Amino acid sequence: MNDYIEERFDMKPCTEYMTDVMAALLADAGFESFMPDENGVTAYIRAGQDYNDTVCGIIESFPFETEITRSTKTVEGKDWNSEWEKNYFKPIVTAGRCVVHSTFHTDVPTCEYDIVIDPKMAFGTGHHSTTSLIMQQLLDMDMEGTSVMDVGTGTGILAILASMRGAKEVTGIEIDPPAYENAIENVALNHVGNIRLILGDASALDEFDAGYADVLTANINRNVITADIGRYARVLKNGGRMMLSGFYVHDIPVVMEAASKYGLSEIGHTELKDWACLILAK
Repeated sequence: MNDYIEERFDMKPCTEYMTDVMAALLADAGFESFMPDENGVTAYIRAGQDYNDTVCGIIESFPFETEITRSTKTVEGKDWNSEWEKNYFKPIVTAGRCVVHSTFHTDVPTCEYDIVIDPKMAFGTGHHSTTSLIMQQLLDMDMEGTSVMDVGTGTGILAILASMRGAKEVTGIEIDPPAYENAIENVALNHVGNIRLILGDASALDEFDAGYADVLTANINRNVITADIGRYARVLKNGGRMMLSGFYVHDIPVVMEAASKYGLSEIGHTELKDWACLILAK
């Protein structure tokens, strides 16, 4: 059974920025999915991992003046669809052009692009700022005939949108086995046949020729991106475009310091609720 531990962090006082920071810190500690609300954040991590000391350290050093109350319970993997349906995942429209919804939704707006996502425990429903920032870039770009690499594909939402936008071939790489299985299911739900999914980390990029991809997306976190950006750069063709997210605007100089070593230059960036999407060219 794919059981998870549910950790609840209530904050008094609580702001959206606080819950975003808490989610980012917990993501670095191995947590995979988050449900923020006006009182705090609920986070999920696979059962069996040793994370308690790290979480205690996060609470003790949390960079805001707030009282944090923590509670823990185990949730069976079979309950994830109902948990998302009851508590969090609602249809979302990006840029008035793309609607993301699940199979259990009935009142869905009509848009140019219609993506069906049954998220289970994988990250990337389109609700988080980082996902919607990259979706906006994919909607604005000319994707026709491109080869796209999506590192850390999660639910597969970015890969699916790239395919719908006219990409010739799309590859999604995901390190987490449950998320990988979820991406396979979501690709099938959307009837997109040109997406290849790979279970693995950034080393999977090594099997591709240098300059393979016209476009590369990575919505992970700052530390993973800066560690793997050399591999991203190798697989991106000259003149190709890279969109990176999963970090805050103030982290852009750190990411750029790593990126510039591999012939990547900044075209610009977009931001939403202090989260950044950094757009690079090679």
